[in-house]
Amino acid sequence: MENFIYTVLLIFHNIALVGCAAAPFYNLRLVNQRAQFGKKLFYQLDKVVEDTIQGLEPYCMTFIVLLFVTGFGFPLTYYVFHGQLKEFNSLVFTAFVLKHIFVLGMVVNVFIISFSINPKIRELFSGFSPDSAPQEEAVNKFFGLRAKRKKLCKICFVFSILILAVSPVLRYY
Repeated sequence: MENFIYTVLLIFHNIALVGCAAAPFYNLRLVNQRAQFGKKLFYQLDKVVEDTIQGLEPYCMTFIVLLFVTGFGFPLTYYVFHGQLKEFNSLVFTAFVLKHIFVLGMVVNVFIISFSINPKIRELFSGFSPDSAPQEEAVNKFFGLRAKRKKLCKICFVFSILILAVSPVLRYY
């Protein structure tokens, strides 16, 4: 039964890991494709970009929560079946700490993007119209916020790759 629980946890944990890496990867891909058109507002194109990126927020948050829950499920399962926490060496402990630092880094970035940058982008974008030219100041602010979000998204992507790189140490050592 213990191995079955570990397997189920690992399935969901791996899905969460892939989701944490995929969201920033595809968002960056979309943003880089959009960048080919420069810092000129194309209402329909920019609406699709914003709807796509901001529509992924709930998934991103869900994957991070799932990553935390399943990650703590492994030692909890061991504790339930053995009455104590599994002893592990300093390499595993270091990997465990690093992984949680990386996940917390992702949480901070997602929080900043979701509750600071994206609302400002939504507010600015709501003032744009497909029928009229936007004010240059608003467009500059819009693209400035997008640039900040892109930087944070890149950091999230690096964190997700680091999590993927560190995770096998926790399972096999």
